[in-house]
Amino acid sequence: MKLKSGFVLRDVCGEQVIMGEGIGALDFGRLLCLNETAVFLWKKADAAGEFSVDSLVEALCEEYDVSAEQAKSDVAAIVEEWKKVGVVE
Repeated sequence: MKLKSGFVLRDVCGEQVIMGEGIGALDFGRLLCLNETAVFLWKKADAAGEFSVDSLVEALCEEYDVSAEQAKSDVAAIVEEWKKVGVVE
């Protein structure tokens, strides 16, 4: 999967948010606030272009002291939320 074009990570008043730019903003119409882990994963997904839950789990385990099982649960939940709001394809 990959992040849809037209969505960017921005710092808004100290919060990290995903927002639509251009045509993406017309359909999105809201901000999605991210926690530190989700910001890390968004940046990894953006840099990779194509990504999977497993590739993000691997990156998370390399960066943080977390078990693969916990990382997979967290990543799957974050990616599911991204799918629900339509920022990945």
